[in-house]
Amino acid sequence: MARGNPGALALGPGSLYIAVLGTPEPTDLTTPWETVSASWIPLGYTDEGSTFNYSVDSENVEVAEELDPVAVALTSRELSLAFALAEITAANLKRALNGGTITAGTGIVTFEPPDLGEEVRTMLGWESEDHTERWVYRKCLQVGNMEMSRAKGAAKATISCEFKLERPSGAKSFKAIMAMARA
Repeated sequence: MARGNPGALALGPGSLYIAVLGTPEPTDLTTPWETVSASWIPLGYTDEGSTFNYSVDSENVEVAEELDPVAVALTSRELSLAFALAEITAANLKRALNGGTITAGTGIVTFEPPDLGEEVRTMLGWESEDHTERWVYRKCLQVGNMEMSRAKGAAKATISCEFKLERPSGAKSFKAIMAMARA
């Protein structure tokens, strides 16, 4: 007797993508992201992959006549996607700081962050290495502390990011597309 479904195991860090709000979303597992829309840009290497977090807060509804709660009321929900970008580029700084200005000069590129209140929300996408899973996060804002450590030896600098999801107008916060083996 089988104890589980090996086809439902999910392995590997996958690939991350970023796009402007309102970019067309993938509807299947086979159409390349850049074919869905040229606005989907690969984010490149990460330090240790990515982590999707989903948490809810709740409160018990209690009455004097019962020891156990008679209901549980959900009071808030928080969704986020965290990762550390391993490619130190002006484009990744702009993504991690929710906007800003990149200027190309002779042999150099400069970056200046956005002013407070000028942050830009974005869409994020993720695809598994075996192409059996895709996630679309529809409205995201990077809210984590951006850190870049510099150390000796093989320790590489990274740009840490934590994007929180907001509810987009007329849609759910995210969509997951999975192969039937994961149904």
